[in-house]
Amino acid sequence: MREYKQLLLANRAWAEELVEERADFFTRQAEGQNPKFLWIGCSDSRVSPEQMTMTPPGGMFIHRNVANLVNPDDLNLMAALQFAVEVLKVPHIIVCGHYGCGGIKAALGGGVSGPLNRWLDHARNVVRDHHDELAANESDEGKVNRLVEMNVRDQLLTLARTSAVDEAWRIGQPLWLHGWVYDIRDGHIKPLMELDAQTPLDGVGRPDRVLLPTGSS
Repeated sequence: MREYKQLLLANRAWAEELVEERADFFTRQAEGQNPKFLWIGCSDSRVSPEQMTMTPPGGMFIHRNVANLVNPDDLNLMAALQFAVEVLKVPHIIVCGHYGCGGIKAALGGGVSGPLNRWLDHARNVVRDHHDELAANESDEGKVNRLVEMNVRDQLLTLARTSAVDEAWRIGQPLWLHGWVYDIRDGHIKPLMELDAQTPLDGVGRPDRVLLPTGSS
């Protein structure tokens, strides 16, 4: 069977299962959304935010891009952020990277061209800002995974300085920012840092270094 047909069959089975569990499931979904989270994550096919957090439909507003970048010039993300904060009033925003990220590898090692190359300029700023620490890692895997963590930190700080977040904090709207990393080697999420309206952004330190599983280089 062609792969796309399998997707359609799986969708039908999924919808029927949900209706069997709760007959008004889709009727309630059509009434509107009230998510508690905005998830800003990587487009990587192995990283499925709703699946790996067991979040049901309606619980998470999602934006994904290569290397989970928070670029103020990205109109798509800025629009999603504004909608999530101003309209949906989400209390939590999560920036989640993942170890072994292909976009981060490309930002560190090059070898890409076209739109992807231009997109990764924002990630290369992270490479430049943390060059000395990255150079201290002996293995390529160590460099990439440390850059994944530093990228989450720097993107979270960029997020904290956006007008949408700044205004929410100014008026006292409850809003917390979370920096996480997903480990594709064991399926676990590692919390790195959390920011709120009281956090002095200029004093935010660097997250703990990644601890590789036994046997990794």
